[in-house]
Amino acid sequence: MAQFPGQDAGRVLADAVELIVAAEAAGFDDAWIAEHHFMSYGVCPSATTLAAAAAGRTSRIGLGTAVSVLSTQHPVALAEQAAMVHHLSGGRFTLGVGRGGPWVDLEVFGTGLERFERGFAESLDVLLRALSGGRVSADGEFFGFREVEVVPGARLRPVVACTSEPTVRLAAERGLPMLLGMHVGDADKAALVAQYAQESGGGAPGHVAALVGHVADSTGQAVRELKQAMPRWLGPGLAGYVPVDSRPRPSRDIPAYVDFLSRIHPVGSPAHCAEVIQRSAENTGIEHFLLMVEGVGEPRLVAENVRRFGAEVLPLLRAPVRRGGPGRTAAHHGAP
Repeated sequence: MAQFPGQDAGRVLADAVELIVAAEAAGFDDAWIAEHHFMSYGVCPSATTLAAAAAGRTSRIGLGTAVSVLSTQHPVALAEQAAMVHHLSGGRFTLGVGRGGPWVDLEVFGTGLERFERGFAESLDVLLRALSGGRVSADGEFFGFREVEVVPGARLRPVVACTSEPTVRLAAERGLPMLLGMHVGDADKAALVAQYAQESGGGAPGHVAALVGHVADSTGQAVRELKQAMPRWLGPGLAGYVPVDSRPRPSRDIPAYVDFLSRIHPVGSPAHCAEVIQRSAENTGIEHFLLMVEGVGEPRLVAENVRRFGAEVLPLLRAPVRRGGPGRTAAHHGAP
């Protein structure tokens, strides 16, 4: 839900639903929605609400949140919302959750910096109990309430956004899949997957990784288009992250960041995009990728990007991998 300069936030939300409809037609397996507050980086404050709207416009495509921020809401309330979307979508919904950041959201919603710094594990455990399909109670530092029945009940297994070793350990101890961000390359993703396997004593249980995706006739053209458009969104968008305390706001060299994203992600010709995705799968062991396709800004161009990925890139991923084994089908290789 990237809002580029000159775009209306309400129009961005409406266009996002249309994009999910287009993704279903293009053959993608699922579409994932991000939650942000008080910023143009993303204008969707409730990913579950938009997922419910998209469920009513689609029939096959899966819907997920990447992510719903657990530090600024009550985990039982989020479980109730997730259960509703699960039932309304016919079981097509996946809840992704994350810690979030030390942003002003914590002040506005009254949860405080402590929930972000110390409360994520407790919040996650309450959420898991509330998504067990039955009753839930709590007696901890941040949550204390008598046993209640969650209505409607649903058994859901969340995905957890992981950007640090402690969060990887938390997800591994609970057997929950990780969602890894687009800001790190294959080597860092592979290291987190290896840590997870060591902590859990097993392999990768359906981990998910985010990539930037933009396809054009040539790799040079795709890179030029992304470098020209994406900074117009990232500059004012990232400036919307306002710390809740006196810590300095994180800064980033936007052109250098876009250059980095263009180099490590599937940005290029159809063949190049397919090769990068396949290589990422081989390097990390991850087989489920989410493509952030909004980098060019203009809704018509974004929709065309989705169509071309479906028509020109995903078929290449059906072919045998370079080592001679069977390739993954398109349904396992991308989502806007």
